[in-house]
Amino acid sequence: MKKIIYIVLLGVSLSSCRIYSNYERPKLDVQMEQLYRDTTNVDQALKGDTINFGNLSWPDVFSDPHLQSLIRLVLEKNVDLRTADLTIQKAEAGLQVSRLAFFPSLSFSPSGTISIVEGGTTSKTYNIPLQASWQIDAFGSLRNAKKQSEYGVLAAKAARQSIQTALIASTANLYYTLEMLDAQLQTTKSTAALWDKNVEAMEVMMQAGMTNAAAVSQAKANRLSILTTIPTLESQIRKTENSLCALLHEAPHPIERGAIQDLSFPSVLSAGVPAQLLANRPDVRAAEYKLASCFYGVNKAYSAFYPNITINGTGGWTNNLGMITNPGMWVANFVGSIVQPLFARGQLRANLKIAKAEVEAAQLNFEQKLINAGNEVSNALANYQTSLLKIQQRTKLVEELQKSVETTNLIFKHDNRVSYLETLTAQQGLLQAQLNLISDNFDRAQAVISLYQALGGGRK
Repeated sequence: MKKIIYIVLLGVSLSSCRIYSNYERPKLDVQMEQLYRDTTNVDQALKGDTINFGNLSWPDVFSDPHLQSLIRLVLEKNVDLRTADLTIQKAEAGLQVSRLAFFPSLSFSPSGTISIVEGGTTSKTYNIPLQASWQIDAFGSLRNAKKQSEYGVLAAKAARQSIQTALIASTANLYYTLEMLDAQLQTTKSTAALWDKNVEAMEVMMQAGMTNAAAVSQAKANRLSILTTIPTLESQIRKTENSLCALLHEAPHPIERGAIQDLSFPSVLSAGVPAQLLANRPDVRAAEYKLASCFYGVNKAYSAFYPNITINGTGGWTNNLGMITNPGMWVANFVGSIVQPLFARGQLRANLKIAKAEVEAAQLNFEQKLINAGNEVSNALANYQTSLLKIQQRTKLVEELQKSVETTNLIFKHDNRVSYLETLTAQQGLLQAQLNLISDNFDRAQAVISLYQALGGGRK
């Protein structure tokens, strides 16, 4: 027994060694202050500071009541998110197992026999054994396994957060896609209705000798060309609604929504400081949790070189011997645990090499996740700035084209020197510019969603 105590004390003295070391974030090759690109060249509203747009709760970002209702339903009913909750439960159960490994285990297996000898003599024997086993964590094996389980739970929670953020972004994207398609459909139908009147007017003008049959045919062809896009838009709307219903875990049905013209977002979209990605991005946090888990895997591989100290004891009661014990049993097991690593040293060294390689791979993955996060933020900032500039210019273009169409139509009706081709060109240009302006507003919405997701938004 004294030898056991000495070995335990020796294990405690190793607390400063590798097997008892704690994870600390390693020095990274990535320069955190350089994760964002050209943040000083974008609009004032986008300049980085300590206020992070990603820290806003999603209802503060997406203020449309219809969209808020959809996001709540998705977060409540989506299968992927519910599956992630089950994964967290399994990880927490694994952590509970790791914690219970520190306690002794007891087993109780009573038995009894009845023997009948020739002549009618009956012999009854009762055996009530109690076995106890306790593994002493003198060399950190159980402790490092528990640490791995703890980071496994954290990684599962980060993975769930990543799914939640992606679901919020996907729901918002599909919702704004519906609003964009609605606006394009409405604009196309309005333009088609205008061309109905144009064709009627041109037929009257042809009868009056003010234009010819070729110009009327061109007008009809242009009207039909516009009409052919309507079924395509209506089909896209139905498919987008179906995709949104799939996120809701519901059968396909119409989606209630607003208008893209009423689109509104917070006035300040700050990217915050790059270091906040370490705390906010769920995929970055998950990558670091994986790195920490691999770190404790190396500790565990080191601890495997030391013996497992296990104390076993057996006691029991029979109907004629009373209480008995067998101290030789746990001594035999203890000695076996001491010599076991000596015969598997090559395998243990191989396991250590594998564990170290996993740490290096996990660190590379962690650094790459940071770089990817910085790229996504930079791209979202650039896309948002580009969409703002395009909306400003496109709005002016639509205004000028509207004036051009009105002027061209007026001149065409009163001056034969103006050809129908000029009128056709002006109206086609206006329709295309209107559709492009709708797309620009959608691009702005997408850039906001991308920035919010890239900054790790949707956590609350």
